[in-house]
Amino acid sequence: MKQLILAAAIFVAAVTTASAQSRTPMIHNRQQRQEVRIQQGRHSGQLTRAEAYRLQQQHARIRRDVRMARADGHVSARERAVIRQRQAVASRSIYRQKHDFQYRR
Repeated sequence: MKQLILAAAIFVAAVTTASAQSRTPMIHNRQQRQEVRIQQGRHSGQLTRAEAYRLQQQHARIRRDVRMARADGHVSARERAVIRQRQAVASRSIYRQKHDFQYRR
């Protein structure tokens, strides 16, 4: 009986975690695309080392927010909205830094 309850608890935990992660694929995909944009800007010289570092730190904070939102097994609509807003700010930051006429030498 204890094994059945334990197995059921593990199953519920796995499903809950999977559903929380599956509810944020757009956030994950956008995050990856933005990180690729930072790397491309770094390699092309459009971003200086300091600019790329600041943008990567901004993305690290967003990743932390996503982890915290997923921690309880449920990503609420409010949490998704906050994360998407921060990603929009990060996207504008990437664009502005890549087009500010500061180049790596």
